[in-house]
Amino acid sequence: MKLEGLRVLDLSLFLPGPWLTQMMADHGAEVIKIEPPGGEPVRSVGYRQGDATTWFRNTHRGKQSLVLNLKDAADLALFLDLSDGADVVVEAFRPGVAERLGIGPDVLRARNPRLVYARIAAFGQTGPEVARPAHDLAIEAMAGVVSLNLAADGTPVNPHMPVADMAGSMLALSAVLMALYRRHGTGRGETIDISMQDATMSWLPNVVGPVFAENRAPVIAHERSFGGYAFYSVYRTADDRHIALGGVEHKFPTALLTALGRPELIPAACGPPGPGQAPVKEFLAGVFRSRTLAEWEVELAAIDVCWAPVLNLHEAWHHPQTAAREMLLRDANGNLHIGNPVKFAEEPARPDLHVPALDEHGPAIRARMGRADRR
Repeated sequence: MKLEGLRVLDLSLFLPGPWLTQMMADHGAEVIKIEPPGGEPVRSVGYRQGDATTWFRNTHRGKQSLVLNLKDAADLALFLDLSDGADVVVEAFRPGVAERLGIGPDVLRARNPRLVYARIAAFGQTGPEVARPAHDLAIEAMAGVVSLNLAADGTPVNPHMPVADMAGSMLALSAVLMALYRRHGTGRGETIDISMQDATMSWLPNVVGPVFAENRAPVIAHERSFGGYAFYSVYRTADDRHIALGGVEHKFPTALLTALGRPELIPAACGPPGPGQAPVKEFLAGVFRSRTLAEWEVELAAIDVCWAPVLNLHEAWHHPQTAAREMLLRDANGNLHIGNPVKFAEEPARPDLHVPALDEHGPAIRARMGRADRR
């Protein structure tokens, strides 16, 4: 596998760091999860299936669990020794915490110059907001993303994807792999500073037009990506299901409106987003309400139009496409796992579906490092 032979020490909690290191574990890295004495918090957060929460199972499979109290001198010494032989350290503390514990990048990289030290924080390591405590929702709010998610009455609502967590995690993974690649040439590691706010804002090139080009906030209902186009909107069907039209290239409105007998609406549908799309939206809303989702599945199959049924989460995870892509895995005990989305032809991921018990690997790691087990 691509990352075989790499050793990763994961100090992070919750979602951004653990998802990153699980992706590495799925592709062959040895990942040692350093858990605080009380354990990773998501061991007890949310729904359970079998002997673990679904959140913990889907961010920690295939890792080794080692409990360390980094305020304890002996445990700190063990961590420092482990870092001497590590390739990557991932932490997601508030800025300054790692330095106070004596495990900041300057300390670890002085001992191990080849180390790639990845830091993930809400607002990064610099700037006026570094001390602000924040999880995903607050970070999305500061990044302007919550303002894009509006209820019918125009008030902001919770985004239903952990965009800040996942954007930060994905960019941290990319940065770690870039640093490891560069290390082949230089022999030196790197210190990576990932701000989840930065990462979230970097995902917005298709929606910053009003801000950059016209120096204003977007009018959400009129913007291309948020319902301003008739052919980039969601419509109700006769059975109270929904259809999403998701492509505004001119060929799609032309094909559908011609098939539905309203070619005179094509110029408006192919025009700019905003109020000019209203007659097209009104027509489509009426016509889609005239048939069930199943009937539209048959009707639209013969038309070159970019659309999809709006599936609930259970339907999405049990869809044939999901199965074909091996994105839903089942372990020997029947517990479900999210598959690995990175598909290599020659060295595919081989997820280890074992979920570690708290400090399961502590005795073996301590023995390997010449320490008496104190647990």
